[in-house]
Amino acid sequence: MNQIIPVTNLSNAEFLEAYAQPGRVGLTGGVTLIDKAIARAERHLDDEGRWSLWSHSFLFQGRRPDGHHWVIESDLQINRRHIRLGVQENRVTKYFDEGFYTTLAVLDFGLAEDQVATLVREGLELVANRARYSLRELVGTLLALRHPELRGRGNVLAREKSLYCSAFVQFLFRKAGIDLAPGVDAKNTTPEDISRAPIPHVTYLMKRGSGRSKLEHLRVRLRRRVRARIKHLKKAASS
Repeated sequence: MNQIIPVTNLSNAEFLEAYAQPGRVGLTGGVTLIDKAIARAERHLDDEGRWSLWSHSFLFQGRRPDGHHWVIESDLQINRRHIRLGVQENRVTKYFDEGFYTTLAVLDFGLAEDQVATLVREGLELVANRARYSLRELVGTLLALRHPELRGRGNVLAREKSLYCSAFVQFLFRKAGIDLAPGVDAKNTTPEDISRAPIPHVTYLMKRGSGRSKLEHLRVRLRRRVRARIKHLKKAASS
């Protein structure tokens, strides 16, 4: 069975320094509008319609001679005078900001050295070939979440040489012979799918905030009450 290990009383920096290792997968949940939109869209994967905690995923590459852990990811990186849209390498210090990244997880799949080497090699190949971050494909995935019959098919808005974050992680793992989301097309894979990967793994989880809004909590509570009321009425009618 997969194991979830809650981690508390650590800063983002301390958490990532403790658990980042080559070949492990990182998940984040944030506070921006796009983070919330992705988390809300992933509610279709939950039986009770709860928002996901996760809006982004990436691969840990390992520690370099500069002393920093680095990640490979497909992301939209905006600096003051420079925008990077696509597969890229970044220091893990990017995720030290606790105001932006309120929830973090590190997934350890217990990979062999050759599997880790494959992940990193394929990731760097996409960096070198400048694979793009596809907002268009992300929209296609959001459509598939509303229509589950589309999840196993090719992304309806697919583009060549394009991958958004979780599609990028799924693509790398399938190159290593590992399927994180069986039955789901790589370009329809969400961060929530990766968090629920059926293959054995350990999840180190640090959660400060919730991916759900107060309105969402209220909606879930009301839904439960309605279901309980309906169940009670059906039982009364049959007796």
